[in-house]
Amino acid sequence: MRRTLVATSLGTLVTAVVGALGTDPDSSWYRSQAKPPWQPPPVAFPLVWTPLYAAIAWGTARLLDAEPDPARRRRLGALVAADLVANAGWCWAFFKGRSPRNGLAVIAVLDGLNLALVDQARRRDGRAAAALAPYAAWGLFASALNADIWRRNR
Repeated sequence: MRRTLVATSLGTLVTAVVGALGTDPDSSWYRSQAKPPWQPPPVAFPLVWTPLYAAIAWGTARLLDAEPDPARRRRLGALVAADLVANAGWCWAFFKGRSPRNGLAVIAVLDGLNLALVDQARRRDGRAAAALAPYAAWGLFASALNADIWRRNR
């Protein structure tokens, strides 16, 4: 698992860095957006994302290592890669693109990929599924937040 965990950790780290480069919650555009009263305070986001990224790296490593068939493992690797690209892509669509609508489209895809990851993990390794479930849940919460911001600012 060590080699796989190194690979998934690097992929997750790249995702976090690319996503952070595309995120600007202090921009005048974002500050001008009407937001729901239930939006968490800014400090909550790094406090949530740091352990989520660790869980993504660990859970996806377990998922990949639980699949003995090389062809199926490659398909799972492609699913993990697509998920990480969509994860970072949301930041660029929403913040850099200044588009809650486009962000909502990207996060809808991300939600589907997250649920597919959890389902594939559930079939192979319950601990991997348990590690990935909070990521999927946070994604659904973020989708609701994104949708409400889009609704309030159309």
